Amino acid sequence: MAVMAEFYRSLSVTPLAPFGLLVQPSDRAGTSTDLTKLPPTALARWAGQGRVLVLRGFDPLPPGDLVAYCRRWGDLLDWDFGPVLDLAVQDEPTNYLFTRGPVPFHWDGAFAGQVPSYMFFQCITAPPPGTGGETTFCDTTAVWARATATTRAQWEKIQISYQTEKLTHYGGEITSPLVSTHPLTRQRTLRYAEPLDPARYLNPLFLTISGLADRDREAFLAGIRDVLYHPDVLYAHPWREGDYVVADNHSVLHGRNAFTAHSARHVRRVHIV
Repeated sequence: MAVMAEFYRSLSVTPLAPFGLLVQPSDRAGTSTDLTKLPPTALARWAGQGRVLVLRGFDPLPPGDLVAYCRRWGDLLDWDFGPVLDLAVQDEPTNYLFTRGPVPFHWDGAFAGQVPSYMFFQCITAPPPGTGGETTFCDTTAVWARATATTRAQWEKIQISYQTEKLTHYGGEITSPLVSTHPLTRQRTLRYAEPLDPARYLNPLFLTISGLADRDREAFLAGIRDVLYHPDVLYAHPWREGDYVVADNHSVLHGRNAFTAHSARHVRRVHIV
């Protein structure tokens, strides 16, 4: 008990709007800025409560130490490049993730066969303020809570097949119900990835929707976009160098705002199962 009491005293916790928590070292003398001193169980609890947990003011971790700390949270999802994905603009990208354009909402691990519980981000280089590149998060539990009974009934009938060519670390075809249940909280959540028009995006994503009449497809796509981007359920994180962000991948969808200038942004991501 004394150890946990000291842990809570060593941190400043501030709510973000419309959801999320900002955690920083307190201004008490002797407070540690070593992220690895923070117990993953307590932070995971906060990430579950806030959906998004921003950790600011802690020391940078090299990739090996970042992976070691994330392993204390749980098993990691290993891709063909390993557990750490470097997200940065590439000169000759094959996937829209590595361009300067926007990244529409999606959930991670859809094509991996195992959906991670947490996304753990580390900002190495942040774009200058006002130049875009914010990572966007939608709290789908709040989307469900705001929906009418009629809309919920329609959503519960929908299954969506997603198809994309495997040009990078993911791809293929998967089918998922639109409505899901959080494995820990048992709250209703949404699993949805926005379609990607081949005229606008590298590595386009195509949707086949069942449980919905063909005549209602366009209205559904427009309606779901409106509710996902409503300001009451959308948090756009403006990165600062050194930020860590932990997001509950079962609760949120995420994406990225386009860059408005040729600014650098380098973010590392680890998936925790």
